[in-house]
Amino acid sequence: MRLGVLSDVHANRVALDAVLEDVPPVDGLVCAGDVVGYNPWPAECVAALREREVPTVMGNHDRAVAAGTTFRFNSMAGAGVEYARAQLPADALDWLAALPDERVVADGRVRLVHGHPDDPDRYTYPQEFGPELLGEEDVLVMGHTHVQAHRAYDEGIVMNPGSVGQPRDGDPRAAYAILDLDAVTVEERRVEYDVDRVAEAVREAGLPERIGTRLYEGR
Repeated sequence: MRLGVLSDVHANRVALDAVLEDVPPVDGLVCAGDVVGYNPWPAECVAALREREVPTVMGNHDRAVAAGTTFRFNSMAGAGVEYARAQLPADALDWLAALPDERVVADGRVRLVHGHPDDPDRYTYPQEFGPELLGEEDVLVMGHTHVQAHRAYDEGIVMNPGSVGQPRDGDPRAAYAILDLDAVTVEERRVEYDVDRVAEAVREAGLPERIGTRLYEGR
């Protein structure tokens, strides 16, 4: 079984479209949360995952949009949450609100969380990866940091596919991964997309300009 692993789309339809076009033949897609936030296409990104019935967990931005709060967010994140809340139809908000903090897929072999197995809002960077994060699953998928990485241990794999819509590892290309459960391997992938188009759309939407310009830096 091969899975396309996504995370942190953050309402960047242009990056998501590029990733979906790039994905090789797989048996399905999964998403480790934060479908919305920051960028100006929350409804389109939610619709894309819903139409494909992608198993998805709740990210902190998803939770904030569904709950109608910007608690503890900086100005860019808060603006993205408010924008998404205003743009999303009721059924999309209901879909976000119903997302779980954790999912187990692929007959129990893959566990999806957003931040950390014990805390969905905790940032877990690659240097903090370790076999102790694994439970009964073969592969633990986390998001939240926007940093693409994976580590293989005797007990299984801990991975972050990186961010589709707002990478923060110094590489501006959209990030995702292919998980091969038969070979028990991870292929980290990057995709070029039209950042100019996103930056322009951010300005046109009245969102903070830095949301768009930081995409050029992969920060």
